[in-house]
Amino acid sequence: MTLASFISSGTSHAILNGLLFFAFVLWLCLGFWTYKDAKRRMEDPLFIGMSVLVALVIPYIGPFIYMLFRPPEYLEDVRERELEIKAIEERIAASDLRCPVCHAEVDAGYLVCPVCTTKLKQACVSCGSPLEPIWQVCPYCETPVTSEEPVPLRPKTQRTRRTTSSSS
Repeated sequence: MTLASFISSGTSHAILNGLLFFAFVLWLCLGFWTYKDAKRRMEDPLFIGMSVLVALVIPYIGPFIYMLFRPPEYLEDVRERELEIKAIEERIAASDLRCPVCHAEVDAGYLVCPVCTTKLKQACVSCGSPLEPIWQVCPYCETPVTSEEPVPLRPKTQRTRRTTSSSS
């Protein structure tokens, strides 16, 4: 059997038709994959349609072009990251509302911790509103903030240490 007779035979036509069918199915699958991937990465239907159009109009190379310009993250991953950032920010904000000594939850308007009586904020001498340590004036009544004198610490009592002399 010669090459010319094999090419003109029905077997070669069946193989060629099978390969063409496989190439057509692969082309459609690449277009479908581009559609599914673009839908997971983009919200705009116009961009999704353009991506699929490029994948179908330029057979086999279009999906690779899409892969070069597609967004790097899935929309689900972006939303999850944003939720994690929001949760971390809320956790940080909540940690500011704790007593620095006993770590009990305190309100932003508390002057002292209700659990351990640690002084949290200074009160305005005019209106009694709680003041932040860095404020120079009360934002509620415009009274200048005067810094309180720090309470002197009690001196530690000196303990005399007994030395024992031992002979060896």
